[in-house]
Amino acid sequence: MSGLSTERATQAFAGTMVLISVGLTLWVHPLFFWFTVFIGVNLIQSAFTGFCPATLVMKKLGMPTERQLAHRE
Repeated sequence: MSGLSTERATQAFAGTMVLISVGLTLWVHPLFFWFTVFIGVNLIQSAFTGFCPATLVMKKLGMPTERQLAHRE
């Protein structure tokens, strides 16, 4: 499978945002931990509802889903 799907890109984006928020908490200001909390809550709600704003943006930018990539092969 070639290319990055919206599902994998969303996971990479979430992981990157968690690392950035932890760095901001450690090196900028302790209240940035609320950014980490927001990311965690968004991940949990996405697991239950299937709604993720980042995925919607990626789809609008033309990034294919796992299903679309599978049908290309």
